[in-house]
Amino acid sequence: MPKIYSNIDVLTSAKKRMQIAFQEFDDIYFSFSGGKDSTVMLHLAKMMAEKTGKKFNVLFIDLEAQYAETIRHVEYMRQHLENVIDEFYWCCLPLSLRNAVSVLQPKWTCWDLNEQDKWVREYPKDCLTEDNNPFPFFHKNMEFEEFTPLFAEWFNKEHKGDISGAGIGIRSDESLNRFRTIVSTTKETYENYNWTTRVKFNNKTLNTYNFYPIYDWRTEDIWGAISKYDWEYNKVYEWLYKNGVSIHQQRLCQPYGDDQRQSLDQFRELEPETWERVLNRVEGVNFGNIYARTSLLGNIKSEKPPHMSWQQYSVFLLESLGLYAPELEIHYYNKIRKFLLWWEKEIGLKPSQIPDTKWEMEGRKRTPYWERVARAIERNDFWMNRLSFSQTKSDVRLLNEMREKYNTNLIKPENTTDGKLKKFAEEIK
Repeated sequence: MPKIYSNIDVLTSAKKRMQIAFQEFDDIYFSFSGGKDSTVMLHLAKMMAEKTGKKFNVLFIDLEAQYAETIRHVEYMRQHLENVIDEFYWCCLPLSLRNAVSVLQPKWTCWDLNEQDKWVREYPKDCLTEDNNPFPFFHKNMEFEEFTPLFAEWFNKEHKGDISGAGIGIRSDESLNRFRTIVSTTKETYENYNWTTRVKFNNKTLNTYNFYPIYDWRTEDIWGAISKYDWEYNKVYEWLYKNGVSIHQQRLCQPYGDDQRQSLDQFRELEPETWERVLNRVEGVNFGNIYARTSLLGNIKSEKPPHMSWQQYSVFLLESLGLYAPELEIHYYNKIRKFLLWWEKEIGLKPSQIPDTKWEMEGRKRTPYWERVARAIERNDFWMNRLSFSQTKSDVRLLNEMREKYNTNLIKPENTTDGKLKKFAEEIK
């Protein structure tokens, strides 16, 4: 089903939608992320508020692990909108968020007071925290997806209006799901405006409608409006563009989400100091302290945490390697998989039955156990000699491919005790 646009330009259409929203809804708030789309939406809202003499509110859910530049931009927008807003809800709450970089810790909690020493940064000024927030519905480790509809319900009751509007800066050309949100024929809309959706949660219909004033904009339209009006924008986008990221691929997603590798690489390139703190924040990302950065194939300087089994520690090391060199993670994974399958075929010991620590079996000098696997990864045993593998042509080919990609940071002679790998390193040097 193709996208359907009106006969007028998208800027005029967005202004018209804003006008309708300000006229029809008793109270309005806009969800702000600090990104380009929600920034343009707020600039448009400011224009309409000044024109109509009405005010609006802003909801900003701060996920802690943010670019410092994003926070500076949010603070600017809060001051810039000061004369047209009633409340700026800057929420620094311990929400449960997706952590795609570790199977051992699939969730992490931002602004967790129990881990305050690991925080990427301190609370910003005048924010709403676990201790001072006005939300009776809130509880620690609440899901992000649960918080937003409950906030909509609370906002409507708090402002004692009949119908509330929640401005959302999504654009339908960013994803199929966002397009479906707009064109759905089963949703309940306000006065048949297809760019509105009544909010429902747990089979309960709320007196709040989401509205999408810029749903039909393209990325070019966003930057065109910013240029036309000389609006302030988040400078992270400019840095991304200078770093070779297309305007259509630029995202300010939280660093531990499903696109985590791209996001973490962005943090490293754009804000090295923030990158250091982000690495230390969540399990599975803490590679800054455990890895010998001067040499990609140097020994991993780490000790198994007491709460982990050797199997868990092996997975943790592989995941950490993958953040820096996905090829190396896949290389070791394939070796370990062959190792486990060989033992299953040889003695009938399934991978789930492999012991955690060393054990003995009559007639065998060596046996399979997870500490053996973990130690091989720790030592960056590229050939996996410790798992009884030997050097292969495909291994050497991978080394040369990695040398091309990672230049001279691949391996230093002093960082390996393996004779063949040391020779390879000396040739590079």
